[in-house]
Amino acid sequence: MRGLTAGGAAEREDVLAAAVVEAVEGTSAYAGSVFLRSRDPRSIVLAATCGVPPSLLGGWRLIAAGSPIPVAVAYTSGRTVHLASAEETMRFYPQLAVALPYAFGSCSVPVRASDGALFGALAIVWPAAPGSEGLSKAQRRHLRSVAGRLGDALAELHARTGVPVEWEAGTAAVETPAHSAAAVQVGLFDWDLGSGILSADDTFCAVFGLDPGAFDGRPETLATRLHPGDRAAFRACAREAVGQGRIAARRLRVREGGDGGERHRTVQLWGRVPEADDARARTHLVGAVLDARAGGAAVAAVERLPDGLFSLAPDGRVTYVNRGALHLLDISADEVLGQCLWDVLPWLSDPSVEYRHRSAMISQALSSFLVSRPPDQWLAFSLHPQPDGVTCRVTPTTRPPSGEAACAPPPASAPATAPARLGAMYHVLQLSCALTEAVTTRQVCEVVSDQLLPAFGGQQMAIYVVRNKAMRLLHHTGHHETFLDWLQGVPLHARLPGTETLTSGAPLFIESQKDLVRGYPGIPTGQVSSWAYLPLLASGRPVGTCVLGFDAPHHFTEKDRGVLTALAGLIAQALERARLYDSEFAVAHGLQQALLPHRLPKVPGIRTVARYLPATSGMDIGGDWYDVIPTDSGVCLVIGDVEGHSIAAAATMAQLRSAVRAFVAAGHAPGDVMSGVNRTLIDLDSDLLASCCYVHLETGRDHADAVTAGHPAPLLRLPDGTTNALDLDVGTLLGVDHSSTYVPTGIALPVGSVLALYTDGLVEKPGTDIGTGIDRLRVSLAHARADSLDELADRLLHHARGSSYRADDIALLLTEHGPAPMAT
Repeated sequence: MRGLTAGGAAEREDVLAAAVVEAVEGTSAYAGSVFLRSRDPRSIVLAATCGVPPSLLGGWRLIAAGSPIPVAVAYTSGRTVHLASAEETMRFYPQLAVALPYAFGSCSVPVRASDGALFGALAIVWPAAPGSEGLSKAQRRHLRSVAGRLGDALAELHARTGVPVEWEAGTAAVETPAHSAAAVQVGLFDWDLGSGILSADDTFCAVFGLDPGAFDGRPETLATRLHPGDRAAFRACAREAVGQGRIAARRLRVREGGDGGERHRTVQLWGRVPEADDARARTHLVGAVLDARAGGAAVAAVERLPDGLFSLAPDGRVTYVNRGALHLLDISADEVLGQCLWDVLPWLSDPSVEYRHRSAMISQALSSFLVSRPPDQWLAFSLHPQPDGVTCRVTPTTRPPSGEAACAPPPASAPATAPARLGAMYHVLQLSCALTEAVTTRQVCEVVSDQLLPAFGGQQMAIYVVRNKAMRLLHHTGHHETFLDWLQGVPLHARLPGTETLTSGAPLFIESQKDLVRGYPGIPTGQVSSWAYLPLLASGRPVGTCVLGFDAPHHFTEKDRGVLTALAGLIAQALERARLYDSEFAVAHGLQQALLPHRLPKVPGIRTVARYLPATSGMDIGGDWYDVIPTDSGVCLVIGDVEGHSIAAAATMAQLRSAVRAFVAAGHAPGDVMSGVNRTLIDLDSDLLASCCYVHLETGRDHADAVTAGHPAPLLRLPDGTTNALDLDVGTLLGVDHSSTYVPTGIALPVGSVLALYTDGLVEKPGTDIGTGIDRLRVSLAHARADSLDELADRLLHHARGSSYRADDIALLLTEHGPAPMAT
């Protein structure tokens, strides 16, 4: 026992296994998982599961921390994410619902220690019918309590043994299969808990693939025959015996064939401590290993049935099949045992068959479908799930009526290869959804690095683009600053991996430094051990090359290669779209800036500062404008907003700005200026409306006249800090009525006061009343501390600048009257 639990890593596995089992058993769930942070802070890694094997989790072995997936959100936000049903999942996390469109509920909670350290997240899953209310408050408290104790245990373990909390991306998850009823006895053992030596009969050794004469009796030797994810469950057997005097049936996967084999079959281990009058009591564990493939009376009865019956492990592997099923499927037991039906039977290789099994396991609901076995035999399949697996019944049937749902066999010309699996499709779905929200090249690059590196365990990424027939670095992330520096400026025709993959259009996967040097002698290898060079081609045109780097040697499976190749096409299209956006946005933004004042005039006794922020929701320019117009007696302050975001809005804005200046130059009073601008807009016949606020301030006077046409009222901060929105006579929007008149309102403007004119983009947010936004700006202006008018403007725009999304343009014009402490 001591040998099995020695070392912090093994103890960490035991802690994880115990926590995930407690989380599942204390709720209505049938499956659970624990994700721990990786060394790369941008991702979390699947560390332990109970009930559902990782293969059913698709692409969710390694998750980008910023992904819109409940377990990632629970980790990054530190809050509980409870989704009672599939409907709630679709409403709040549509990407997850599309990737796993099954009837289940879930709850994810952060794994956090008492000192606040965040280590990962714990999630459970349960079958959920429409309208389900999900977990009770008590069950959610239980889940948070389990996660908290797990966080404290991991922190204590790290402090005591030094074992890291982080989970390596390449380390197998600890798996605890669901318990099930015992099968047929096969082999016996006697485990001396004091010495740690296990004595077993020949049948026991045969089940585990051990040579009875060479077996040294060490449990560690036995554990090497198990699937890595089941070794923690094996160690738990002895703990159960010592603590409870028995072992419930434990499902374990035993590797078949040689040491390098990947096929496993399921066995069950049962044991107990002998009775008190036995000399071995409390020092020995005696029991049996049960082989799920064995016969017996129950199996004999099933064999006599004409219907086909077989049993599937949770991951879809066949663990038992009767003679009726072998006959109907037209296959032998050796071909199908330990395999997935869709991998060995071409006529069942339609992805919908795997989907049916996955749906049955995750939603724990009966599923049935029809399949045609060539040449013309129709079979009816029904799947009956339990947390520990699926029982499937297959019977012959007649051809379904036209239009009835059936899983059609692939065409005769289809290649005999396994179809794309849902796990692989997840990566494509996740990246494509994220790229749809990325607009600029910078955003595309950030999305690619956030999604691609965690998904495949890479540490470096660089994107080079083609400019003037040479490679130019667009983006790099990773801790090796000189990663691929040698590629910068290299001509497109050079014989290097970064250029050849682009000119040939074929991805290049290099798994070791030796392979790199062999293919490209003299090329610098640096500290990177493996590379994936992905050509970025859009409409047949070379866009650039995306390179992933791995610090340790990395084997690229066929699935990895296929998914990365597909993702390269998505990245290329997104970059090309973003490049066009950047170019058009630069032109539009330049035009917008050209239409606004290049500098504000200096007027004695009056200081002005302006700011303009374009919207981020599109590349069209808007109609917000501001102006400061000096006059013989003082200065005119103007701010306005033409509706819409378009070239027409910008052109109209320029015309209105010119109109205001013309009427001011002619000496018109404030009300007449606004009336003239209104008539000008109507005469332009643009069908656009506009709002405007105009303030005339005379030098040396503590008074101003203001007039507004449907524009938000300016804010006035007095020298004592009191700040209010001005109560003005609000006129009709410009462009509505040719006869509209505008009445000016006199306002007191003491020396040292600050007047703020702004457009609605600063105060208006979807779903919120504009009055609330104006009041929020009023409070900010009242309490902002700044040494200059420039600093005050920046403080008022701080949140707007930091927002990644602005639905509207923002213009702000601040004016300070008289000699005051502030200076620009």
